[in-house]
Amino acid sequence: MPSGKKSRARAVAVLAAVLTWIVAACNTSSPTGTQSPPSRISSATLIAAAGTPTNGPGLTSTTFPTSSSPVTALPTIFPTTEDTPAGTPAGTPLSLTALNPAVYTWTLFSGGLQTPVGLTNAADGSERLFVIDQQGCIRILHQGVPLPDPFLDLTDRVGSSGLEQGLLGLAFHPRFAENGYFYVNYTDLHGDTVIARFTVSPQDGNQADPGSEQRLIFIDQPYANHNGGATVFGPDGYLYLGLGDGGAAGDPLDNGQSTDSLLGKILRIDVDAGNPYAIPPDNPFASGGGRPEIWAYGLRNPWRFSFDRLTGDLYIGDVGQGSWEEIDFLPAGAPGGVNFGWNYLEGGHPFQGTPPAGLELVPPVAEYSHAEGISVIGGVVYRGAKLPELQGMYLYGDYGSGRIWGLWRSPDGAWQSVVLFQTNATITSFGEDEDGEIYLVDHAGDIYRLERRE
Repeated sequence: MPSGKKSRARAVAVLAAVLTWIVAACNTSSPTGTQSPPSRISSATLIAAAGTPTNGPGLTSTTFPTSSSPVTALPTIFPTTEDTPAGTPAGTPLSLTALNPAVYTWTLFSGGLQTPVGLTNAADGSERLFVIDQQGCIRILHQGVPLPDPFLDLTDRVGSSGLEQGLLGLAFHPRFAENGYFYVNYTDLHGDTVIARFTVSPQDGNQADPGSEQRLIFIDQPYANHNGGATVFGPDGYLYLGLGDGGAAGDPLDNGQSTDSLLGKILRIDVDAGNPYAIPPDNPFASGGGRPEIWAYGLRNPWRFSFDRLTGDLYIGDVGQGSWEEIDFLPAGAPGGVNFGWNYLEGGHPFQGTPPAGLELVPPVAEYSHAEGISVIGGVVYRGAKLPELQGMYLYGDYGSGRIWGLWRSPDGAWQSVVLFQTNATITSFGEDEDGEIYLVDHAGDIYRLERRE
């Protein structure tokens, strides 16, 4: 799970909750889905940030309204359904209209799960959703109902005793329907990171073979936190992996800035060539000067990142230290080798040390302080069909405060970010179904879908 600098009281409370979760196994108390528990956030109100977002040098910050602040319409940033066709890229000039604050809600889609930390689909036409449980299971949701048996049970090899350890990432091969391959990111029983490939059972498409594991990457973790977790196929067909800086506080081993370490990075590998993988020839250190798997660096804990399914742009939620949370951005087609600044910078602010002369650091496109949250949860760009007026908006949230922001780029190129929802969810991830509709993952065991109020 993501980590910021949390209070001791919160850490004790969360640890107690984790100890409770650990006693449950993947196959115990399997939810049936026949009765949905009351929605915890279906009544969450769409709210606007007070005032106008302020722009710094490539940054946006917002001031969250207090409970006594009036609820107002959002700034005129949303296109009308009539004027903007589905699939309009982010940044395209729009015909604008105000948004009714009561239009949207997060509706309970499935409940009774254990410790979910991620959700994705296999893009195989089955309309199944796959939920990652931190303790080591992957479960299938079919029309919101969890199947009784897990898709994959790795509890015998996943270590989840730490708050940020466990089964953390899942990505299906772009040709999963043909080859049955999928990839996971987990910490083993010693707390070290494993990136591995598994294969679905040829006899049962709802079951994977736990004995089919092929390990691609093993990374020794010096500490128990900042393990990263994001596992995503890019539009180029390569597998991208998010690795934290190795843990502790302040990056004491300077992994974020070291190109000789895989920690504090986004990696990019070709799983369709080599044994067990090949290096894409345009990776920045493919010919030397650093580890060839590295695509981007200077990251603290890129817990969740995603590609815009329409444009191919990359959005990264990088968890901060004690003061700032950030969203980083790479446009489609950008070359690798970008340095996002950690630990010289936390967000767009000086943190530790002085960068060498000539070192280019790319600041985030959005940030918020720990007055508004404690651990950013990178989200997704909306590309569904049911809410066309949200086309091109990137939704992201915070693990501690339950707030959800919308981020977009105005026609003049400036980034704008505004708080959209206040929820009481412990957000661990956002996900998409095959149609591009957006889901929220609550660590308490619930999955919500963004919908229009009836």
